[in-house]
Amino acid sequence: MIASVRGTVLTVRLDAAVVEVGGVGMLVQATPTTLAGLRVGHEARLATSMVVREDSLTLFGFGDDDERDVFEVLQSVSGVGPRLALAMLAVHTPDGLRRAVATEDLAALKRVPGIGQKGAQRIVLELGDRLGVPTGDGLGGAHAPARPTDRRDEVVEALVGLGWNLKIAQDAVDAVLADGDGTVGAADTAGVLRAALRGLGAHRG
Repeated sequence: MIASVRGTVLTVRLDAAVVEVGGVGMLVQATPTTLAGLRVGHEARLATSMVVREDSLTLFGFGDDDERDVFEVLQSVSGVGPRLALAMLAVHTPDGLRRAVATEDLAALKRVPGIGQKGAQRIVLELGDRLGVPTGDGLGGAHAPARPTDRRDEVVEALVGLGWNLKIAQDAVDAVLADGDGTVGAADTAGVLRAALRGLGAHRG
């Protein structure tokens, strides 16, 4: 079990990064939010979970141990594999998932691509209280609120770093910020990034 990796980030792409550890480049699958926090040439530390299959060894990386632990618990649900568990964490924070399960918020769970009504019901039923209670504000940390302009620039920079054209990234972020439907907190940079990625994904496919 590889519990974490620390090293220089060699490459960052839409679904994974390569981190050099002891001269070995390790391919780590991760959520867009985690990948957006990585910078090529800089050192990074990722909590990791290795999924072993007959024909593959896949390493998944996370911003912290809590996200990694939630990822592993999610896979205990029937029909939830590592890819779907990663998609759930791409759309929701760990606390967001805890709240959705605790309050039986099926609509929130169904916002994850690949989860329908029956799947959401099964997740709530099988997880019960195994994820625990929310531990924070669900906004990705206790940082001071970012000013709107700062937040916009941060998310645009992250999207460009993940491969999107600058104009497309700016339009996607502006659309999220203009929407103002209450699903994204005023200082929730990670939430804005998730919403922008959902919009960009819908346009792509």
